[in-house]
Amino acid sequence: MKILLADDERGIRLTLAEDLEDAGHEVVAVEDGELAIRELKKQKFDCLISDVVMPKVDGMSLLRFAREQVPDIIAIMITGNATVERALEAMKLGAKDFVEKPFNNEKIVLLLNGYGESQQTGRKYQKLVEEVKTDFKVSQMVGNSPQMKRLYEDIKTVAESEFSVLIRGENGTGKEVIATTLHQLSPRQKGPLIKVACHISNVNLLEDELFGHEPGAFTGATSRRIGRFEQAMGGTIYLDDIDDMPVDTQAKLLRVLQEREIERLGGDHPIKVDIHVIASTKVDLRDRVREGKFREDLYHRINVIDLHVPPLREREGDIPVLVEHFLQRYAPGRALTIAPEAMAALVAYRWPGNVRELQHAVQRAIAFGGAGGVLKKEHFLRDFKDALPEGAATITPGDDRRPLKEVVAAAEKAHILNVMRMTRGKVDEAAGILGISRKNLWEKRKQYGLLDGETE
Repeated sequence: MKILLADDERGIRLTLAEDLEDAGHEVVAVEDGELAIRELKKQKFDCLISDVVMPKVDGMSLLRFAREQVPDIIAIMITGNATVERALEAMKLGAKDFVEKPFNNEKIVLLLNGYGESQQTGRKYQKLVEEVKTDFKVSQMVGNSPQMKRLYEDIKTVAESEFSVLIRGENGTGKEVIATTLHQLSPRQKGPLIKVACHISNVNLLEDELFGHEPGAFTGATSRRIGRFEQAMGGTIYLDDIDDMPVDTQAKLLRVLQEREIERLGGDHPIKVDIHVIASTKVDLRDRVREGKFREDLYHRINVIDLHVPPLREREGDIPVLVEHFLQRYAPGRALTIAPEAMAALVAYRWPGNVRELQHAVQRAIAFGGAGGVLKKEHFLRDFKDALPEGAATITPGDDRRPLKEVVAAAEKAHILNVMRMTRGKVDEAAGILGISRKNLWEKRKQYGLLDGETE
């Protein structure tokens, strides 16, 4: 590859350039960011290796300029003062890696070799990744709310990164779906995705699950067992509910993240592992750290990239969309409609179990009301009658403190969506059922983002 090396330390420039050239690369070495920008304007490079702190133009500004000039340039940032914030900033600007000084030159050479095939093949792959991003559709991820759209953008931004990811969200919000999506959009998508539940209370069982064991490691261990970390080689390991992981096991996980190596139980030599680590938590890990139940050093290691999955009660307008999705998934081809008061109740309900609870509610409604063709409020949840008594379908239970205007708007949007589905998109028929003019219906659908590109 043709490499631009920018570093104000002469020793690094000379020795690293020499080692890169010995590995077969062509290198242009400069001493500051301003000279690097001049070179980028004159010629095209396949790779940028840059110090973060340099005179005249700093490394982050150089990286930003390089990505504008050559969008698919491979960028490796090096620094003597690494922080999580800087690493995240570099990743968001498109850096492939972030290396802390002092480092062995061989590490940089190996990093470049590890990016795989020829630059031409890499560019073809990048084009495919961009096509996936443009048409970002993962069947399991459903929702058009502003909160979910922000989450989709964050996922697209970080999916190619090798930094550790921590997914935060209540039970039932779909954290596992997010982890699966990150893997599907990553360069490791052809590798395995291994999922591990960390709520195993027995430390020995959990560590055997993660690290495996050698024969004789404990009573009954008659053969070698390959653990989950080794099974994830070349791919991704997803640690679900890492907040439940015992403190003793946390120390071993920290070593995996720092050294990228494990030891099987009963083993006497380290095993290198090539993995991407994604973890999830249902609680605020900072509280666990303050309580002494989670290691602070591990928290910072896994929380390089932070993704928050909002609870369903905060996803404005997503409930009707999710209900429709689950109806199509579990009752394909069946002409089922939802009673207006049922949809209003679904929108007003607080969903403490989040998307998982809604999914089960739709399955229950199909089972109890599917034969009649109309799904009613009581078909979805047994306690709807208690939470929302007859004649007060839009009363909001629990601690919902939304203004009345927001609740009414959500119910109106849900009812319009349901009627449009009942009439299979026939505007005149839907307007007649709703008792409003065709123009009024168009204006309301535009207001609620339900037009899908239609014009009056």
